[in-house]
Amino acid sequence: MSDELSDRFAGFYRADADPWSYETSSYEADKYRATLAALPDRPIRRALEMGCSIGVFTEMLAERCGELVAADFSAFAVKQARKRLAGRRSVRVERRDLRDSIPSGPFDLVVCSEILYYWSRPDVESVLDAIEAELDEDGAVVAVNWSGNDPTNPLDAVGVETILDRRRGLRRVHSETAAGYRLGRWERAG
Repeated sequence: MSDELSDRFAGFYRADADPWSYETSSYEADKYRATLAALPDRPIRRALEMGCSIGVFTEMLAERCGELVAADFSAFAVKQARKRLAGRRSVRVERRDLRDSIPSGPFDLVVCSEILYYWSRPDVESVLDAIEAELDEDGAVVAVNWSGNDPTNPLDAVGVETILDRRRGLRRVHSETAAGYRLGRWERAG
């Protein structure tokens, strides 16, 4: 699991166990509340959280899900998330590069929070193909993307949303823009 992106993230975690201040940032707390509010208003049987990092949001999301699979490609982040979620039998934390494969579904919710813009357009398209193949008939994808600009990232928030909007199998049902991020929910196209 070594490439330029995974090496970059390994460096972030070597420098700081919580490099994005997930536990203390008001930006993160606001984003978590908005993300939870954007989830489908129905019981969530089985969900996938892509890019769970150290598991701060995973803990909150688990409250809404019957079963939750959380994945990240950072060995350090996965170790921390497993510690944080050790008492939750309904949560499984996996070390996995989601660009290579996603866990087996079906899922009625997939959360992609601040992960897709790090990937190339072909990687995002490929992962979305895999997600759609594992999404329940009433499934939803919630995507949150930082709206800042980092030239080292292949995509930005609008670019990711454009890719999602062009998917034939998904339709946008929720959209919001906040200070620092964009959030949307896409459901199976009927």
